[in-house]
Amino acid sequence: MSERKERVTVTLDRALVEAANAAVAAGRAGSLSAWVNVALAEHVAKERRLAALSDLLAEYEAEYGEITPAELAMREREDRRKAVVIRGSAKQPTRKRRSKAA
Repeated sequence: MSERKERVTVTLDRALVEAANAAVAAGRAGSLSAWVNVALAEHVAKERRLAALSDLLAEYEAEYGEITPAELAMREREDRRKAVVIRGSAKQPTRKRRSKAA
């Protein structure tokens, strides 16, 4: 982003302003303006990625045809099957305990 800054007046949700001020107080942001600037920069980057993805999908579908709901469902099932659980609990098979012989 450009180093040139422009002063603007905006209206924000109170909870967002409180979160930003808490970030400044905790040292996670240099100022409210810096916090908002980072948030806007991240939003711009996200919008650019989404536009690029949309263009890529349009090119793919123009060449190979529309991706069907059935294809998406199949891909989702395959992704879930191959997924590795990082946090939380994956369903573990239950083992039967052996009873102690008396």
